[in-house]
Amino acid sequence: QLQLVESGGGLVQPGGSLRLSCVASGFTLDDYAIGWFRQAPGKEREAVSCISSSGGRTKFADSVLGRFTISRDNAKNTVSLEMNSLKPEDTAVYYCAAGWTYSDYVPTSPHEYDYWGQGTQVTVSS
Repeated sequence: QLQLVESGGGLVQPGGSLRLSCVASGFTLDDYAIGWFRQAPGKEREAVSCISSSGGRTKFADSVLGRFTISRDNAKNTVSLEMNSLKPEDTAVYYCAAGWTYSDYVPTSPHEYDYWGQGTQVTVSS
C-alpha cells in the first residue's frame, strides 16, 4: 500500500521552530518530487515548499522564504521541512505530497501530485 505519513506538528509559540517529517512506504521516493502544502480554515491549499526528485532544486512560497528549509534523504525515503521563526499565520494543516516527474522539475500545483499524506496540524499561538 502506497502511503505518506507526516509527523512533527504541534503547538508552538510565535518565533519558535518545528521540524516536519514525511516518510513514504510502499514505494520509493527517488523518482518523485515532494511538496509540502498547507491549508488553513477557509483557505485554499497552498504550496509551502517543494523539492525535486534529486533534491537539487527547491521552491518556496514567498511567505516562508528564508524561514523554512526543505530537505530529503532518498536512502531513508524521507523528506523534512524545517520551520523557523514561526508566525501565527503559519497555522494550518500541513500535508506532504509526492509527484512523479521526468526530470528535476519542481511542480507546485496540487494537481501535479499523485500521493498525499493525511496531514499534521501546526498551530502557532502564544
